[in-house]
Amino acid sequence: MDFTLTFLPELDWEAIGELAALVLLGTLLALWRGLPGWALRAVALGILVLALAGPQLKREEREGLKNVAFLVVDRSESTTLEDRTAQISDAAERLRAGIEALSTPADPLELRVVELPPDESGQDEGTRLLTALDEAAAHVAPGHIAGAVLLTDGQIHDADRLERFPGPVHALIAGERGGFDLALEAANAPGFGIVGESVTFRLIARVQGAAVAERQVAVEVSIDGGPPQYHVLPVGEETPLMVEIGHGGANVVDIRLRPREGELTDRNNRIIATVTGVRDRLRVLLVSGEPHPGEQTWRDLLKSDPTVDLIHFTILRPPSKQDGTPVSELSLIAFPTRELFLEKIDGFDLIVFDRYRWRGVLAAAYLANITRYVRDGGAVLVASGPAFAGAQSLSQTPLDDILPARPSLRVYEEPFLPRVSEIGQRHPVTAGLEQAAGFGPEGPLWGRWLRQIEIDPRSGHTVMEGVEDMPLLLLDRVGEGRVALLASDHA
Repeated sequence: MDFTLTFLPELDWEAIGELAALVLLGTLLALWRGLPGWALRAVALGILVLALAGPQLKREEREGLKNVAFLVVDRSESTTLEDRTAQISDAAERLRAGIEALSTPADPLELRVVELPPDESGQDEGTRLLTALDEAAAHVAPGHIAGAVLLTDGQIHDADRLERFPGPVHALIAGERGGFDLALEAANAPGFGIVGESVTFRLIARVQGAAVAERQVAVEVSIDGGPPQYHVLPVGEETPLMVEIGHGGANVVDIRLRPREGELTDRNNRIIATVTGVRDRLRVLLVSGEPHPGEQTWRDLLKSDPTVDLIHFTILRPPSKQDGTPVSELSLIAFPTRELFLEKIDGFDLIVFDRYRWRGVLAAAYLANITRYVRDGGAVLVASGPAFAGAQSLSQTPLDDILPARPSLRVYEEPFLPRVSEIGQRHPVTAGLEQAAGFGPEGPLWGRWLRQIEIDPRSGHTVMEGVEDMPLLLLDRVGEGRVALLASDHA
């Protein structure tokens, strides 16, 4: 217990000093003139000046703060290998008992345990032990931090924070001395590639822990689950690996190191990447079932992109004309049906049937081959009105196996404003379509349509709706390919 004398003056110290000087001067003057009672007057005035200074006697009771030690325990996924979890738990109990034994009444020591849980965010940011230590130490004054002990199984990913910690840091490493692990890293993994050409993966094969005699390791590369191809990578060097893109769309590339006997884990021996195959040019086949003004709209839309190669055929005979002329004599240039729909069909990225009626120009075998083409990864768009609802509908052909809906006989001849459905707001084909057009008092700022057929969906997703909220645009996946059905010829 300590006693100290402090002052809380009622006036500024300068004013108190002036009063004290005035009292001293008056006392000296009274003493010089020999006035009676000068001593009592000097004492009284001195007490008054002292009272203005506000003297106080302070009594303090002080108690020293405890020093704090931190024990950081790594519980990340890698600690589940071997018997590291048991080793870390055993070491944590021993350290807890030892550190608590160092605490005495004269020099108290508090132990705070910080556990780093497994990363469940899926972001794979690595082991952040020192970040967890800094967050815990932020609640303690730097002068009262005794130090920290890290219990981990190896590499941490925020070692740069070590210089900022105000106390000593020690680390205990769990695991076996002879343990080793192979790891495969992708320094660069391309997301897109041109069909028929190769993309370059830049890979690094690493060996962590005990040394492996070989300076090279073998890797297996398979695409879409196909037979593996074998390559050799040097250890510790960034090496290019060429992978050929065989088809459009998603190409799943699986690259893996062969696991070794005694290896800690093979989880990091494998890289699975999806490379989207794109064609250098997009080939589109447009087949119009009859002449109509909308043909030019299709051509303008498709030819506006210089990377689109368009082949367009129009069947000129109108539905009402039945004069007995053979199909083979309806055009000056023979329609190359066999070449397009049997031999070269796989070279097209999209086939569009625009108001098409089945009138014998395309045989059933050709339409069946289009079904096969879609299942193998092709794409078909059927945009039709009454032609799809009648007796000559494509739904009466082998193409019906892949169509997402069948028509009824009802045709709506009335104006309506198409709307994107709830699913369509999230679908990548139609998401943001209405927002791009803008909104008016009645809905999206695009033109009204005047005709729609009634269809009965049986698969896929309705991404746009028309008259009385009936399905207008359906999208579906069939095998590896895609199909779209637009239930109107007024798009």
